[in-house]
Amino acid sequence: MKRILASLSVRQRITIVLAALAVGAALYGAVRWQQEADFRPLFTGLSAEDASGIMQKLKESGTDYRLAEGGGTILAPSARIAELRITLAASGLPKTGRIGFELFDKTNLGATEFAEQVNFRRALEGELERSVMSLAEVDQARVHITFPKDSVFLDQQQPAKASVLVHLKPGSRLAPQNVLAINHLVASAVEGLSPDAVSVIDMNGNLLGRPKPAGSPDGAEPSEANLDYRRRMEADVIAKISATLEPLLGADKYRAGASVECDYSGAEQSEEIFDPARSVMVSSQRSEDQSGGTSSSGVPGTASSLPRPVSRPGAAANRVSRVVENVTYQSSRTVKKTRMPAGAVRRMSLAVLVDQSVTWEKDGKGFRRVLVPPATEKLKVIRDLVAGVTGFSAERGDQLIVETLPFETTLLLEPPQSAPPAAKPEPSRFTLDRKTMWIGGGALAAVLLIVVVVALAAGRKRGARGAEQPPQALPAPVEHAVAALSAPGAGLEQQLEAKIAERDAIQKKLDLEALTALKLAPPITKTAEVLAKHLREKIKEDSGLAAHVLQSWIREEG
Repeated sequence: MKRILASLSVRQRITIVLAALAVGAALYGAVRWQQEADFRPLFTGLSAEDASGIMQKLKESGTDYRLAEGGGTILAPSARIAELRITLAASGLPKTGRIGFELFDKTNLGATEFAEQVNFRRALEGELERSVMSLAEVDQARVHITFPKDSVFLDQQQPAKASVLVHLKPGSRLAPQNVLAINHLVASAVEGLSPDAVSVIDMNGNLLGRPKPAGSPDGAEPSEANLDYRRRMEADVIAKISATLEPLLGADKYRAGASVECDYSGAEQSEEIFDPARSVMVSSQRSEDQSGGTSSSGVPGTASSLPRPVSRPGAAANRVSRVVENVTYQSSRTVKKTRMPAGAVRRMSLAVLVDQSVTWEKDGKGFRRVLVPPATEKLKVIRDLVAGVTGFSAERGDQLIVETLPFETTLLLEPPQSAPPAAKPEPSRFTLDRKTMWIGGGALAAVLLIVVVVALAAGRKRGARGAEQPPQALPAPVEHAVAALSAPGAGLEQQLEAKIAERDAIQKKLDLEALTALKLAPPITKTAEVLAKHLREKIKEDSGLAAHVLQSWIREEG
């Protein structure tokens, strides 16, 4: 090693030292990173008191730990997470809320009755805090209880009350059913506590659940449940009106409102009706009394009271007979008991506002807005529909108002920029369709081109020959066409067909001459046949017009 070091230059030695330091630093960093990566959360969301107690226990046991999230989270080696949690739980850490019934684990013989009552309330509040904090939405909770105050005087008795302060987790909220569940949870754990006497608030001061005030004896102040029932009734009535009028008027052409007065006092009604025309026997009693004997006189006493035998025949005897009959009659009656449920509709007020339509009239260079209200018959139909769908009853005192006024959106409509387009004139009876016009135009252009080419070719031939050629005879179809036109008994359609055949023959002759001059092959086209067919159809539809056209052609020929 000495020889190797002696053979190295100063630069090489410095490089070796720097490389060794870099490798050592990298190894140290890797080890520290491995150690820090091995730390896992032991407890999260701790209060300052719980974090202090846990740190003290970890220091006593010599366990390495880390703090995160401002001291609210304690990290520990992942291999000892389960062991440390069990050990700290045995020590009562972390304390979730206040101490519970473990407060009575140690007996204090010197405690007074007042101190025992205070400790019992503290333990009960601590247990309730733990129960409330076990909810998924609640992070922390505080519970305060006031026990009922008993007294021999009724006006000095006070019921039990409670208040719950909750700290919700970020992004969480308590639904009304969750608040009701907390009320019943606290009320079930405290003797004599009603769920209506529990107030629930959050850390922001929002009242989530309040004690319901005791209603007045006459029920003048409606409860929140009654107001919710009334709102639901009104929303149901408006929904029925909207479902009926929307197909008729449109969604933005009307507005409906409803006010429903309900009777929340449930009662039982008893009715007893007597019918004097009908009577029935309720009871009948009959008694008969008979007695007999001889008359006697003497000194009052026992001897005179005893019966004496008759001494002689024919002596008179006294007999008494009495019949008593008692019959009781009663008119027939009907007893009816009716139970009147709470929430019956006492009175209903309905209002429907219908929008007006807008028309524009020409006013100089601009337009003038004209509002057109709905017809009276239409408003009557709307009123009848609303009355039928909502159960309107004039005898009950219901009120229904249907009015028409222009809406703000209707008044803000912009006038049109120009006058409406004029009505298009009706097409003529002899108007060709688009396809026929294109075919005719193409055929006319082709004919004009051919005529120009033929004229040029003919001029060149006449200049070259220098002599005037005699006119050629017309082809056979043309002669037949002329003969048909000159025939006295030819019909209109036959004459027109002959004229078309004549023109087709001339056009073919010109085409042949032009193609001969240009040395081109004659193309195959059916334009003339299509036009002839179309003309035949038009002649059948309107023969008079075709006759005028034919007469004009004959005049031109003349």
